[in-house]
Amino acid sequence: MKNFVFIILVLFLSVSCKKELVKEPKGLIEKGKMVDIMYDLSLLEAIKYQNPLSLDSVESDPKKFILKKYKVDSLQFAQSNIYYAADYETYKDMFDELGKRLAVQERATDSILKIEEKKAAKAAKKKAIEKPKDSLKSASNPANVNPNGRQKLLDR
Repeated sequence: MKNFVFIILVLFLSVSCKKELVKEPKGLIEKGKMVDIMYDLSLLEAIKYQNPLSLDSVESDPKKFILKKYKVDSLQFAQSNIYYAADYETYKDMFDELGKRLAVQERATDSILKIEEKKAAKAAKKKAIEKPKDSLKSASNPANVNPNGRQKLLDR
């Protein structure tokens, strides 16, 4: 009898676990598109965090622009986000993919910054090398010499 109750209990739990917590919304955003939207929104949040004043000068709401870009309204996005968040594994997979995309973008940005820093260092080094030559030229500038070949005296 105990085995029968145990089997019924396990069967009941397995059936109840498969039940969806949140119904699929009418205009569910597909998973790939949802990741794209979340990626753009996370970049937007990073911009806000790094330089809060940069988005204040923008007349329109950047979040609305991103949703318009993907032809999605805010309610549809919110409902789809709730639906995907109800399934932990799917939502975790979406965030893992999002993290990978951000890491790739971060590496690309870091490499561009390193190249720019190297160019700036070379330019500064080149400018530093050229500077003494320019100072020698100005010291031997004939503008400081009068027509008689004598150096002009400074005003007292």
